[in-house]
Amino acid sequence: MKKVLIIQHVPHEGPGIIRGALRSFEVDFLKVYRDRMVRSLDGYSALVVLGGPMGVYEEDKHPFLKDEIKLIESAIKKDIPTLGVCLGSQLIARAAGARVYKGEKKEIGWYDISLTPEGKRDPLLLGLPSTFEVFQWHGDTFDIPAGGVSLASSALFVNQAVRVGSAYGFQFHLEVTEDMVSEWIEVNGEELAPLGYIDPLAISARTPGKLPALHAAGGAVLARFFRGVGNGRLMCSCAHC
Repeated sequence: MKKVLIIQHVPHEGPGIIRGALRSFEVDFLKVYRDRMVRSLDGYSALVVLGGPMGVYEEDKHPFLKDEIKLIESAIKKDIPTLGVCLGSQLIARAAGARVYKGEKKEIGWYDISLTPEGKRDPLLLGLPSTFEVFQWHGDTFDIPAGGVSLASSALFVNQAVRVGSAYGFQFHLEVTEDMVSEWIEVNGEELAPLGYIDPLAISARTPGKLPALHAAGGAVLARFFRGVGNGRLMCSCAHC
């Protein structure tokens, strides 16, 4: 059975619906808030990097980030399928040589994203609506690294998804459940209060009705990604394949 490594940064940001796509895999969790960072991906067929509240540029405050970036860089160089969510997408961009930095404002709650022309052709996103709502919780953003492709954008952030080789980074959360959203609002309440333009009650009220469409899109993306891992070849849309 093929093995997948999942890197989790904080207890309340788990894999959500990603778990359902991993039934045919052996899964190891690396919880960096308690575990020592691994140095090698030997024996693993894929890497999943979850979200977290820290910034990619906060290596002094979170020393594990330096080693984690090196690990992701090795995954990209070795063409190991890698999936990053939120912070995970930013770490992929940084590992591929791009800048990660604070945005002009935070994007928290339900927002539309639009696929770029490349996104509409991408094998993981093929057939998804050109514009659809996703759940967001971030203030940082990233540039597209050399050799990378921008797959989606939003009104606030031009880069919402990136593909670099066999690594995919999604700034938005395709994996969230209703319980996760509730917990994030509870845990991060102090972050929301000063913003003024974010209404946690409205987010909670909208979430049950929004999740079915999100899970349909997210489930399709995850199924395609891990099907490629299982087959030993992640689908590619580049001209030479």
